[in-house]
Amino acid sequence: MELPIVNSKNKSLKVPDSLFNQEVNDNLINQLVNSYIDNGHQGTKAQKNRSQVSGGGKKPWRQKGTGRARAGTSRSPIWRGGGVTFAARSKSSNPKKINKKMYKVAMKSIFSSLAKSNKVFISQGIEVGSSKTKEMVSLLKKIDFDKGLLIFKELNENLILASRNIPNIEVTEIKSLNPISLLKHKAILISDDCFRELEEIYS
Repeated sequence: MELPIVNSKNKSLKVPDSLFNQEVNDNLINQLVNSYIDNGHQGTKAQKNRSQVSGGGKKPWRQKGTGRARAGTSRSPIWRGGGVTFAARSKSSNPKKINKKMYKVAMKSIFSSLAKSNKVFISQGIEVGSSKTKEMVSLLKKIDFDKGLLIFKELNENLILASRNIPNIEVTEIKSLNPISLLKHKAILISDDCFRELEEIYS
């Protein structure tokens, strides 16, 4: 399969079919995305039941003789400031697992789907000489790439600093690639030195 190059006289570059020309498995992509989102939650959201609420150790009043209903603690669920009867727990306490084989197939499905939708482009030798944002903006303007995801083999400090304040532009390296970043952008620009490593990772 061939994909278009944005900054070269050569119009296209042959890319591995094992990565960009596979059958798209929408169900597996959906499963991967859902598990990635769920597992990304901190899992710290929770309500407290009556045993977890602080205070309430002293009996509010004596058992008999006051005319009021008997009460053993001020942290009962029927009291203000008391615990919650059926305290909610974060779903992230039970992470969703997806095995390596399914993960690789799903990622190849995502790459293939993007390629078939003409959302993937190739770049050759994109380098930023300084950490100035205007230099990165100028470079992207030359190749007519104003919004999307840029994938590099490795990120250096200049690339990180020069791109972090540009709206609608995300820069990542191969080892940090994730399905959400791939799917949320309308265009993907991949450096031409990434394909061998991508093929090794997802083969």
